[in-house]
Amino acid sequence: MTSFLNKNRPPVFCPGCTHDRITKSLDKTLIDLGFAADKTVIVTDIGRSGLFDTFFNVHALHGVHGRALTYGAGLKLADPSLNVIVTMGDGGLGIGGAHVLAACRKNLDMTLIILNNFNFGMTGGQYSATTPTDAVVGSEFLNQAEIPIDICKVAKAAGATYVSRISGHDAGLSDEMGTAIRHKGFSVVETLGMCTGRYTKNNRLTPKVIDQMIDDMPKEGGLVEENQRPEYGDQYRALAKEKGRFPEPLIIEKTYDLKDPKRQEVVILGSAGMRIVTAGDIVCYAGIAAGLNASIKNDYNITVLRGQSVSEILLTPEKIGYTGLESPAVVLALSDEGVQRRKKIFANLSPDTFVLKEVGVTIPDTPAQVEEIDFKPLKIRKPDWALAALGILAKKELVLTRDMLVQALKSRFSDKVFGLAMETVEKVV
Repeated sequence: MTSFLNKNRPPVFCPGCTHDRITKSLDKTLIDLGFAADKTVIVTDIGRSGLFDTFFNVHALHGVHGRALTYGAGLKLADPSLNVIVTMGDGGLGIGGAHVLAACRKNLDMTLIILNNFNFGMTGGQYSATTPTDAVVGSEFLNQAEIPIDICKVAKAAGATYVSRISGHDAGLSDEMGTAIRHKGFSVVETLGMCTGRYTKNNRLTPKVIDQMIDDMPKEGGLVEENQRPEYGDQYRALAKEKGRFPEPLIIEKTYDLKDPKRQEVVILGSAGMRIVTAGDIVCYAGIAAGLNASIKNDYNITVLRGQSVSEILLTPEKIGYTGLESPAVVLALSDEGVQRRKKIFANLSPDTFVLKEVGVTIPDTPAQVEEIDFKPLKIRKPDWALAALGILAKKELVLTRDMLVQALKSRFSDKVFGLAMETVEKVV
């Protein structure tokens, strides 16, 4: 192929814009590398660097500002044979900085070309993450309040295995990009260039000035020796192969036919450490074993080991489109924290609703049927209260039967834990 450039959408930049030179240099790079067009993808985001995906006859993906590396990573992981090249301006660099760090850490085999022209040229010449503090830009004094980022330093510190900086006017630009793209791992090439439409109107910046800037900066030699390590995709696949076996998905077969399958809603109100979520899982497993559809919503404190723990379970023979509860058939009130979290439901419970309340728990007035249980004389520990409460429901054949509960426990636990769980259930049954 003599050129990858798209004749139907030729590059259009401001006169003297360095992006034009970079576009043509990248075209030469692709030709020299001998890449197949259908095995090459250019990923871009917003800005003038974001036009690159339209200029080349290769695969392309154009996305949200600063997020191009995330798309590139997905493409490379999905098809490791692709040659993934990401172009990003200094605007996208600042907006998507966290993604740059993640890409450096992963060392996935793709190349990031940063087109640094020191400002947001497309939107008015505002300052960017790389704007010098003494520059005159379209955002007044804001660049004077910050220091510009040295992306090469950052990339090396974050773990990139190839980092270089070069002028967009350098005669060796095409060769440098080719070396970076051939590198097996994550490579970063920062190109410094001129934005003639905005930046150079108020700031002296020429190819010679850029050369001097690069001379004054730390030298970047490409390979970062201290960061050399296996490419992420190769490493991932090797580790996955080494693991060899992954957990099989849990399949719960329908074992029981209910005489009158109907919608059943259960609310379990407890606290952290009471295994409320596990109890909710068991109710779902029991329902599935009876051929019912199941949904569960859990509410617990972000600190996990402190605060309320609430599970809302829906079992129904119908398809579930909305998981909200309308009229609970059963409420298990096992702690004051859980009750306080859902205290408003008690006034609206039906007289047919069964509420099982631990003797030390206080609940609001309710028209529902309330039964108390004291687990202490039964020598049942607080972490097992929720499981014991399910045993009581099974005994009364409310929502689930004993056989359904046993099947659910077998599905949820190992043989050893199943035996211990059954000991708890037997204490109330």
